[in-house]
Amino acid sequence: MDRFKRFLPHILVIAGFIVIALAYFSPVLKGQVIFQSDIAQYTGMAKEQNDFRAKTGEEPYWTNSSFGGMPTYQLGAKYPFNYVKDVDSILRFLPRPADYLFLYFIGFYVLLLSLGTKPLHSFIGALMFGFSTYLIIILGVGHNAKAHAIAYMPMVLAGVLLVFRKHYVKGGLLTLFAASLEISTNHFQMTYYLLLLLIVVAIYYSILYIKNKDWKGLFVAFAIFIGTGILSIGANATNLMATAEYTQFSTRSNSELTFNPDGTPRESSNAMTYEYITQYSYGIFESLNLLVPRLTGGANDEKLNQSSNLYSFFINLGASPAEATEMVRKAPTYWGDQPGVAAPAYIGAVVFFLFVLSFFSEKRKLKYIFIAGAILSLLLSWGKNFPLLTDIFINYVPLYNKFRAVSSIQTILEMCVPAVAVLGLYSFFKLESKEQLIAVKKTGLIAGGILALLFVIKGTLSFSGVNDGYYRGVYGEIGPGFVKALIEDRKAMYSADILRSFIFIALTALVLYLASVKKLKMNYAVIMIGCLAIVDLVSVDKKYVNDTNFVSAQIMKEPFAITEADKEILNDPSHFRVYELNGGFNSARASYYHNSLGGYHAAKPRRMNQLLEYQISNKNYMPVFNMLNVKYIIQQDEQGRDMAMLNPDANGNAWFVSSVKKVDSADEEMKALSSLDTKKDAVFNTVAFNHIDLKNSYTVDSLASIKLLEYSPNKLVYQSENNNDGLAVFSEVYYPHGWIAKIDDIETPIFSVDYVLRAIELPKGQHKIEFSFEPKVIKTGSHIALTSAIFILLISMTAVAYSIRKKQKKKSREE
Repeated sequence: MDRFKRFLPHILVIAGFIVIALAYFSPVLKGQVIFQSDIAQYTGMAKEQNDFRAKTGEEPYWTNSSFGGMPTYQLGAKYPFNYVKDVDSILRFLPRPADYLFLYFIGFYVLLLSLGTKPLHSFIGALMFGFSTYLIIILGVGHNAKAHAIAYMPMVLAGVLLVFRKHYVKGGLLTLFAASLEISTNHFQMTYYLLLLLIVVAIYYSILYIKNKDWKGLFVAFAIFIGTGILSIGANATNLMATAEYTQFSTRSNSELTFNPDGTPRESSNAMTYEYITQYSYGIFESLNLLVPRLTGGANDEKLNQSSNLYSFFINLGASPAEATEMVRKAPTYWGDQPGVAAPAYIGAVVFFLFVLSFFSEKRKLKYIFIAGAILSLLLSWGKNFPLLTDIFINYVPLYNKFRAVSSIQTILEMCVPAVAVLGLYSFFKLESKEQLIAVKKTGLIAGGILALLFVIKGTLSFSGVNDGYYRGVYGEIGPGFVKALIEDRKAMYSADILRSFIFIALTALVLYLASVKKLKMNYAVIMIGCLAIVDLVSVDKKYVNDTNFVSAQIMKEPFAITEADKEILNDPSHFRVYELNGGFNSARASYYHNSLGGYHAAKPRRMNQLLEYQISNKNYMPVFNMLNVKYIIQQDEQGRDMAMLNPDANGNAWFVSSVKKVDSADEEMKALSSLDTKKDAVFNTVAFNHIDLKNSYTVDSLASIKLLEYSPNKLVYQSENNNDGLAVFSEVYYPHGWIAKIDDIETPIFSVDYVLRAIELPKGQHKIEFSFEPKVIKTGSHIALTSAIFILLISMTAVAYSIRKKQKKKSREE
């Protein structure tokens, strides 16, 4: 009975999290799903592999439906012995996206409990974290992997802190399981940012241990981290190894080309330029929207009402009320430094107040870990706006230059600030009444002073956005008037939200004051502050992610409507590729129905992306389309309807070439494509494939042919006929890891020609050629994952048995 009472508060908290998550995303109870644009694109990308898996029960690990062909490692591939995913699926039992919101709550609740706060404070703190605007908006747009990774971050941090505080068994197990789950989310950018925070934690405790000359404690802690790190990585070995392998093939790796598409020299070999990495850099002034939500205009498409200046502007132009209302539904009020945002990164005025309060109420130095993490996160989020630090990290910190959208590192701040806020609130009630009054007064002066300063400097701000010049141009004669009305609305939002934050801060200060003078009991005060914080955050969240974001499940299951052009193309039973001119390389719509040259992914195949930049975008696309067997090009007519344009010059699935143009660099290979007759010639990099000795020319007679007999994503079978030895080129993407070619069941080497295609040498006569995708990395990784899972199970059982015996011995001694 005592044990049940001990766990009852946690059971009630978990039940509360379930109810709140479902209440916020209540349409899921009606069978609806949230429309997530990124997930719609993912559905298009993954369509071929999912269909193949459903039909055959096999995992293809390769798809030809996007970017001409790529591994499915980043498209939801399923691996053998991936037991971590099974555990994750159990934890995410609620309908999406309520499952991620629930994980936010649970993860942060565990962190706060590990810091010694009571269940009530931890419950409220978890809600503060989970309803942070950024965490909600990423669910609205479909950044599921990012949300997934963020949700497990607090658990990992909790485990690490417990180990450093010498709770070795509990902390070690929590670190092991949380780190395994964190890695399994497959969002390495978020995991990398978490690692930066953990380095701050490790430095803090290492200094503490060394100062106290506790060498044993330091050794044990790091031994546990090394062990848990190895096992958590091992449990996810297949995905990690496959991803690392593919990364070398993707836009996240260094470029082999030393010149730009315009012919100028490249300044860096990094495939991701400085401008690309720092494109989404948080503005320094914009950072204050952590306290005031729409300080810099809110979002790209803010919904304005009939009292707005922009509404009046359209009415004065002669628009009807209905037309004007529609025109201001998505007003571009954002005027911050980034190209655009879907919502402000608002952590809450109440949370900010409590964060400042902690400087006067929380006496433990532990808070400085979180404060240091928050400051580092904020400074790095400024990106190009704070080059002093950003340039150091890009140039010298390993792997930092592999990630873009540096502003997203603020997720660390959004974890650290609420944690410190709850610690401040918890410690506040341990102070004497006089100390409490002083803490409230100082906090009120600081928070109120910041808001007052923001109000005072309003007249010095331009409220002009980086895209205002575009709006002036696109709206023609009414452009200047449109921007003027827009600026007035920005000013109004600025003042209104400063007042809004002031009201929430004043109410929070009032509640704490009443508690200080004993007019309000502690639990009531905590509950009231929690309610203020949640009302503050949820009222902002609901502006950007609400019931209108939900659609029927069928729409997300089939997010792309079929067009007459698609139907026409689908009537062609042969194997070929399609290119959609509208969106093309940044849309997976065509991938949903066809084998497409385009797609939508953050880590595109590098060489295919370079073909777009260096050849297709330079209008030299027909020879490239021909060699990639692009048989249909989808373009729009004057009425905006899709048309399927037949390309009669497509090279087909495979062909023999008569001559080989040998080059000794990727630069020369790319340049040669500009004038290459791909039907007769092939360009071959002799340095990249120095083990392959090709002739300069081959005899090709009119009867020579290669026909595709069998197609599946991971297997292609051809029949060749040639009176002479020949060089066969296939309109399939060359990938060096996993593809095996056999001629009459005898393996033969595959090499690359024409920068992206695969080729083999064929002896004369009739032959059966078979390409099969059998990646060794999957077999190797799966064996490591299974071994790690066994070790994790044994260690967990041993640790639990040890803890039980320890408790029994302690109980025996007490008796």
